[in-house]
Amino acid sequence: MKTQIDFEQLAKVMGDGVVISDANGNIVFWNQAAERIFGYSADEAMGESLDIITPERFRERHWEGYRKSMQSGTTRYGSTLLTVPALHKEGKALSIAFTVAMLADENGNVAAIAAVVRDDTERFQADRSLKKRIAELEAKT
Repeated sequence: MKTQIDFEQLAKVMGDGVVISDANGNIVFWNQAAERIFGYSADEAMGESLDIITPERFRERHWEGYRKSMQSGTTRYGSTLLTVPALHKEGKALSIAFTVAMLADENGNVAAIAAVVRDDTERFQADRSLKKRIAELEAKT
C-alpha cells in the first residue's frame, strides 16, 4: 500500500529551516526551524525580502546569483552545501549552511527557490578558533 505524504506538513516540522522565496526574492514559506534560526516569526517573515537575513555587504552578490538562477532555471548549489554569513533578527551574525532547490509552476517555469538551512555558527566559530590556535602554535616554532 502506498502512503500519501503531506510535504507541506513535513516542511513545517523539519528540524532544519525551510525558507521558500518567490521569483522576486520575497519569502512565501517559513517554517518553525527558520523562526528559531533567524528570530523572525513566520508572520514577520512572510512577504519580506530575503534582505532581512542577508548581511548588507553580501546583498549585491546574493541578488546577482539569485536573478541568474531565476533566469536560467538552474543553480550550482542544488547538491552542494553552501556556507554563508546571515543575520539574526537581533542583528547578530550567523553562519548558515544550506542547499537550494528550484521550484517550478504548473507550466514548468521556475517560480520559487527553496532553501533547507542549518545554523552552522557554532561549528564555524570552533573552526575559526582552532585555526587561530594552530597559527599561534606554528608561530612559536
